[in-house]
Amino acid sequence: VTNYHVPQGVGDIVMIQSDHTGAVDILSAELETADLLGEQRKAQPPPLAAPTMWTTEKMKEFKAKMGKEKNGRMVVKRGEVVTVRVPTHPDGKCICWEFATDDYDIGFGVYFDWTTVTNTAITVQVSESSDEEDEEEDEEIEGLSPAGDVERGSKSYLRNRYGEIVPVYRRNSHREVQAGSHEYPGEGIYLLKFDNSYSLLRNKTLFFHVYYMS
Repeated sequence: VTNYHVPQGVGDIVMIQSDHTGAVDILSAELETADLLGEQRKAQPPPLAAPTMWTTEKMKEFKAKMGKEKNGRMVVKRGEVVTVRVPTHPDGKCICWEFATDDYDIGFGVYFDWTTVTNTAITVQVSESSDEEDEEEDEEIEGLSPAGDVERGSKSYLRNRYGEIVPVYRRNSHREVQAGSHEYPGEGIYLLKFDNSYSLLRNKTLFFHVYYMS
């Protein structure tokens, strides 16, 4: 079929005839454009509100408390990215987080996965880089978009269904307790990323607390 570029206006009809069979296809430019725009709007999730973030200086108290909790302490090894996946809870309206590290800083960011929640259990995923982690989460979804950060430990590519709440930046979590909260935008899963992929030598001891409020 020979391709022709035809200027199109509202309500135009485009006729395409095959050079081989003589068959004619009739397209409505207005309907085609509306269909494409409609599909594009469906693919884009709504914008996310900014979080509330703050720091506290009660490092010793926080570390002592989290050290006694079963899952309040972990080691993020050199070159690794740990993602804590926190589904929205039907009884909650807001997610809250607190974390601190021993001796050295760590990268931290928060994202939201617009997906159906089938289990409210909090899970932890470990990968050797944020690029690898994104590939493992869903290899079938395309449309990668970078979230730039010159201090970022590794490049992070977000799929269309993912929303960025806090980009991954290195935080002085070894000096102050880093804390924040975010109101649920809807049903989905929060992804709290602790990024140590930029460190070639040092493991990071992480103390963290994640919970929801109603």
